[in-house]
Amino acid sequence: MQTIGLLGGTFNPIHFGHLRMAQELADSLSLNAVKFIPSANPPHKPPPQVSAEHRTAMVQLAIADNPQFQFDGRELSRTGASYTIETLESLRDELGDGTSLILIMGSDAFTKFNTWHRWQEIIKLCHIALVQRPASTNKEPLTKELETFLHNHYTEHAEDLHESSAGLITMQAITPLEISSTAIRQALQLKHSARYLMPENVLDYIAAKQLFSAVSA
Repeated sequence: MQTIGLLGGTFNPIHFGHLRMAQELADSLSLNAVKFIPSANPPHKPPPQVSAEHRTAMVQLAIADNPQFQFDGRELSRTGASYTIETLESLRDELGDGTSLILIMGSDAFTKFNTWHRWQEIIKLCHIALVQRPASTNKEPLTKELETFLHNHYTEHAEDLHESSAGLITMQAITPLEISSTAIRQALQLKHSARYLMPENVLDYIAAKQLFSAVSA
């Protein structure tokens, strides 16, 4: 069964934290591919101040030299809020039930998972790989509802995710890289260097388009 990882986010901008996480999960979960899916209108965040066109270009530049990584712009072409459930339904319509889809999610985001649109239906369309984000210092406890949900779907065996197309949750450790898009934007606004935080071609694009120097904090 083909196994595809799904990494969503605003990617505003994309950086080595995103890329290294995707690569480590591709290795540890034996993924055939990782789809990078930029969000147009994230329901739980303010809309990105950098256009979809620029965020698309940055993601495409960042992943261009990795054959396992794929750009997926389906959320950018939809109107309204970028709901994960609608993205998964679209992918299922396209790929059918013979592909294992693994939604990559930060463990901090999972504490709010039961506030997501049609959240209980998501696990019917994909597996979930929970990743501990390095910056998550305030560990918010799970609600009883989410504790039960996690218990009911949890597996410690990554190979189980290749045996079915959806329905399981696993936890994955990754190398902690203390990099955030927010910190990069702040550095660029202060005219500080963001070198070694993201690919050089993305930095060159940001400089050429003067993307973040004029964006208010």
